[in-house]
Amino acid sequence: MRRTTYQTTNGTGLDRNSFPMKLWEKAKVYGVWNPNEFNFLADKPDWDNLSQNEKKGLMNTLAQFQAGEEAVTLDLLPLIMAIAREGRLEEEMYLTSFLWEEAKHVDGFNRFLTEVVEIGNEEIESYIMPSYKTIFHEILPESLHLLTHDPSPVNMARASVTYNMIIEGTLAETGYFVFHETLEKNKIMPNMMEFVGKLKQDESRHIAYGLYLLARIISENGDEVWDAIQDQMNKLLPLVMNLIEETYEDFEVIPFDIDPATFTTYALGQFQKRMTKLEKARNQSVNEIAAQALAEV
Repeated sequence: MRRTTYQTTNGTGLDRNSFPMKLWEKAKVYGVWNPNEFNFLADKPDWDNLSQNEKKGLMNTLAQFQAGEEAVTLDLLPLIMAIAREGRLEEEMYLTSFLWEEAKHVDGFNRFLTEVVEIGNEEIESYIMPSYKTIFHEILPESLHLLTHDPSPVNMARASVTYNMIIEGTLAETGYFVFHETLEKNKIMPNMMEFVGKLKQDESRHIAYGLYLLARIISENGDEVWDAIQDQMNKLLPLVMNLIEETYEDFEVIPFDIDPATFTTYALGQFQKRMTKLEKARNQSVNEIAAQALAEV
């Protein structure tokens, strides 16, 4: 690929009022934090005082976050490259923060698991459920890496649905809800809760961009993309529901008085909220989508 000009030198310049640039500004302010600043060792007495059943319940969530953050860190680059090849500089600038943030999430969970839980890598693998493996071992890398040689709008839609809508917008958000129900409600491990708060802040920007990206390509390409989004959502949603069920099916007594049905309800709510918003894009122009995104940012 050869270039003949650059947006920042040919008089076009950066659109600093665009939605991606507004997210970029937020990432520069709120995304600059260091996992090493969290004193996870101060949470160790709380961890040590948990029952084995409670530890197992939390390990399910911790292991899924740890593996998931590594998975998206490894598999995200093709999406950034596809956006770059389209010459969408403002979007690519914001997307550079994704890898930085996901890598910090990997770093933070790994520190907690090694310093507080003191668990080996081989033991973490045992907490990975079958439905989780289907999503993260197969569908995520397949859908993202397909963009390296076929970055069509349909493939872009499937990749973004998998990453932004299902993994971040449904699974991760449900995971934050699990942390709230276990840690915050029981007033334990405040440093982990503070760390999770930073993650949630990062992921909210990622999801906002994903919704914008999907809405834009729906508006630009019509029913072909909308059908692909529906198909990918419907393909992945049963796996999400299965994963919640698998996470708690081996417990005789579910820890922390948790009702797994509340997580299923929450996950379905997050899913439906995003689908409702995307469906509106079918009748909106790109300018209308951008204006709506800017109003919400």
